[in-house]
Amino acid sequence: MTQVIPLPVVPSGPDGESSTTSEFAVPEGLAVPRTGSESETTSEFAIPDGLEVPEPPTAEPEGSAFSLPRIYSARQAPAAFTPPGGVPAVSLTKDVPWQDRMRTMLRMPVAERPALEPVQKTEEGGPAVPRVLDLTLRIGELLLAGGEGAEDVETAMFAVCRSYGLDRCEPNVTFTLLSISYQPSLVDDPVSASRVVRRRGTDYTRLAAVFQLVDDLSDPETHVSLEEAYRRLAEIRRNRHPYPGWALTASAGLLAGAASLLVGGDLIVFVAAAVGAMLGDRLAWLCAGRGLPEFYQFTVAAMPPAALGVALTVAHVDVKASAVITGGLFALLPGRALVAGVQDGLTGFYITASARLLEVMYFFVGIVTGVLTVLYFGVKLGAPLDPDAMLGVSNRPVMQIVASMLLSLTFAVLLQQERSTVLLVTLNGGVAWVVYGAMHYVAGFSPVASTAVAAGLVGLFGQLMARYRFASALPYTTAAIGPLLPGSSTYFGLLSIAQNHIDKGLVSLAKAVSLAMAIAIGVNLGSEISRLFLRVPGAGRAAGRRAAKRTRGF
Repeated sequence: MTQVIPLPVVPSGPDGESSTTSEFAVPEGLAVPRTGSESETTSEFAIPDGLEVPEPPTAEPEGSAFSLPRIYSARQAPAAFTPPGGVPAVSLTKDVPWQDRMRTMLRMPVAERPALEPVQKTEEGGPAVPRVLDLTLRIGELLLAGGEGAEDVETAMFAVCRSYGLDRCEPNVTFTLLSISYQPSLVDDPVSASRVVRRRGTDYTRLAAVFQLVDDLSDPETHVSLEEAYRRLAEIRRNRHPYPGWALTASAGLLAGAASLLVGGDLIVFVAAAVGAMLGDRLAWLCAGRGLPEFYQFTVAAMPPAALGVALTVAHVDVKASAVITGGLFALLPGRALVAGVQDGLTGFYITASARLLEVMYFFVGIVTGVLTVLYFGVKLGAPLDPDAMLGVSNRPVMQIVASMLLSLTFAVLLQQERSTVLLVTLNGGVAWVVYGAMHYVAGFSPVASTAVAAGLVGLFGQLMARYRFASALPYTTAAIGPLLPGSSTYFGLLSIAQNHIDKGLVSLAKAVSLAMAIAIGVNLGSEISRLFLRVPGAGRAAGRRAAKRTRGF
């Protein structure tokens, strides 16, 4: 028989629920304040009950870096500074080149720039900022790759942005990098873009077309949409060079031959210099096709003219071998890059100027390496090369003037200039040599001073033609300085070094550097003189002094 054990009865609450509790339950009779539905769990960083923390009277809304400080009072603000002559009111006229108008505004602070002129509109809501900045960078890339100075590239970029209504923009140009930043207002985020220049090529026809495009964009009476500007820019990029390859090679030969006549050579010297320069040009093209750097291209191109000069000397041919080698050097000296580098330095773009001058130094070292290699073997073979022999400066002024004009003509073809500018730059080169010859050979001035004056006239004429045609000054100045390049001083310096006359060689190379600097400074000074005496857009002295103070230490 099974025995049943009764279980204890658990008392129930009023609602019939079980009254069984745990040891963590709150005992009956202890009142616990209710805090709503929020959790009662607190951290060790919570403020204890009963401790009152004073609240700020009003919470200041979050502002930008340009908002006025909370303690600022307009009544207690110091008086604003006003210059003794007053704040100049700049009024930009429209009958002057866009380069001058944009350069004047670019040198002003953003807050002092005048109001926008009628702008190019692409749609009802205004221009598309990213596309405008991209177009601006592409135009600047073509100008910088074509050899234009950094200040002129910045001016063109600012003109493109302003023509589409982006007046609060700041372009920045270095040797290989272009960047631009646009800020709609003081409280809006800026938009920035950049572009790297990978390839450089000399084509002044393309440079003139880009300047024409910027001129049309800057003209308020000419409407050019964003799509039309992109289409024209694509056509400029696709256009082939105006001269074929064989014409460039022939021009290099004629340039060397004309340079040899300029320093006293005869017909045999002319032919030898032309053949050597054409062989060097073809070898440089071959190296470029194999992807070799330009340093080795210049080294290889300098060897054939020097080799022909040494061969004629070893063969005891009664010619001036020094004129053959000098003519070949004229076709290789980087006068264009030198002028651009010095111009950037004089206008305050020191990083770009340093990079350009370093590039010129590498090119010059490449030329020196090629010529010295050939001259060294010539000296070992017993070639009677005399570094003390002066090149012929005989009384042949008509021949030398014709040779200088031919040199400028062929240099213009090598620079791929427009056919309409070739005649003008040829005349400019002839005038430059006439001035140099009259000062140096007739009046007895030093070659450095004569070169500086002749180069100054070249720069003055080039700037006047650029203003007249609203174009770049490079096509009118670069080829015209060809007859003034220091080819003979470079050759005699290298020959002295090859014969272990280091002191005499360094003196001759220092003279070559002095002549090169005189050319570059003279061209830039001539350009600045034209801006000084011609009408400058703005408020007279106040607008013109900004450029003078730009590179000073105060």
